[in-house]
Amino acid sequence: MSTKSKAYLVGGGIGTLAAAAFMIRDGGMRGENISILEATSLMGGSLDGAGDHMSGYSLRGGRMLTTDNYECTWDLFKSIPSLHNKGKTVFDETVDFNEKYQAHSMARLVDSRRARVPVTSMGFSMQDRVELLKLSNTDEDALAASCITDWLSPAFFETEFWFMWATTFAFQTWHSAVEFKRYLHRFMLEFSRIETLAGVKRTIYNQYDSLVLPLQTWLEAQGVHLIRDCKVTDLDHNSESGQFVVTGIHCRLLDKSELIAVNDSDLVFLQNGSMTDASSLGSMTSAPGKLTKVDSDGWTLWEQLAQGRPQFGNPAAFNSCIAQSWWESFTVTLKNPAFFNKMNQFSGNEAGIGGLVTFKDSNWLMSIVLAHQPHFRDQPADVQVFWGYALSPDRIGNFVARPMAECNGAEILQELCGHLKFDPATLESANCIPCRMPYITSMFMPRLCSDRPIPVPVGSKNLAFISQFVEIPDDVVFTVEYSVRAAQMAVYELLGIDRKIPPVTPHDKSLHVQFKALIKAFK
Repeated sequence: MSTKSKAYLVGGGIGTLAAAAFMIRDGGMRGENISILEATSLMGGSLDGAGDHMSGYSLRGGRMLTTDNYECTWDLFKSIPSLHNKGKTVFDETVDFNEKYQAHSMARLVDSRRARVPVTSMGFSMQDRVELLKLSNTDEDALAASCITDWLSPAFFETEFWFMWATTFAFQTWHSAVEFKRYLHRFMLEFSRIETLAGVKRTIYNQYDSLVLPLQTWLEAQGVHLIRDCKVTDLDHNSESGQFVVTGIHCRLLDKSELIAVNDSDLVFLQNGSMTDASSLGSMTSAPGKLTKVDSDGWTLWEQLAQGRPQFGNPAAFNSCIAQSWWESFTVTLKNPAFFNKMNQFSGNEAGIGGLVTFKDSNWLMSIVLAHQPHFRDQPADVQVFWGYALSPDRIGNFVARPMAECNGAEILQELCGHLKFDPATLESANCIPCRMPYITSMFMPRLCSDRPIPVPVGSKNLAFISQFVEIPDDVVFTVEYSVRAAQMAVYELLGIDRKIPPVTPHDKSLHVQFKALIKAFK
């Protein structure tokens, strides 16, 4: 590649940030030749963290991490210096942190009596075991665009396993059987310890402060151009010897239209689709606005490119049914330790050890998690922050007589106190910021393999896709790892990098792991 070659990355999510790092570290590309074009004012995409202790902190969500998998993610972050621990990498500090604070949930499920549900048994019948084994051994071609409910009987969805697995990974019954099968294989190591979440690893702070900011800081030090408030609206392209070639990038930078010429040796990486597109925030007094595809910006460019080009995938498979892809989260900022103290007494876990607490009989299927404090870099010592979410926010609450979708932050806290049987005064002066995300599980929608493009589509000369909506055999979406692996694959192919990409660790082929999973299934 010419030393004058440039790379343009559309979208500022973790995948494109990772791609820029791989180009510099492994491709020898100069940082000053790389530009990341982000439509918002903040890099990081879905790995966000915003607000302050006065107005309230806000997280749309956090992806589950593990050091037993996530091969490409840790390959990257072994190269990125920590912002918090001088002389250590992000990987080093994460390992150190998790050795000090080891996950061991003692209140994974809570029932309507506010009793901890015994979860040493998965609750399977013999029929459940047979059906689960059949699903996990069926080829993806045979599963095709089927749903989980096409393979498992209704009783399965009342088992302790389903409540824990579904809320850990955010599965719904109507989601893709292929994705569910992939999770069973990719996280088979977690099957035998799902009740304690012992395999879950956490970053020191939220994932924006702990992953995005160190990576962004390193990229800026290499001279990478991080261009914010720059919305890409179209790509000029032509065909050369049957190959698709991007020749120009149309964008609006601070409401001014611009055209970026893409030369023969330049490369373009596109974040196709976004699971947090059209998100909206509420407040203590207002519910989040119900935004739809009309308010969406993250799908349009992919839809334009895919028209008449089946090798570029089928966005409609993922963004056509908000009713099946949305849920709602909430972030609570506290200036009184009473709630954390009572949760410690109730759960038996200190904050940062327990992981998700799911209210099994909640109409909303609500879960909360109390992270180690502080959860934000600038969080004062006398402030606490916790996060929660609900998979069924369209249902009437148990304690609030309307759907979560219509509730403000105060009403969400009322519902939470009802499930915990806490005096509402425990959360007095709390600031709860709800967040509606219409496409948050769109990558789980039933789909065919052809509905997702491979990172570098067949016939593409200089365009690659990086997102949760590309096809990577054996790996699982809704993870940081998926975006980073897609980035590494795209960069290595377009730059011709002769370095092996870390393979997916085949835990599901380990006889030891299989035996432990089998024992768990028959408890």
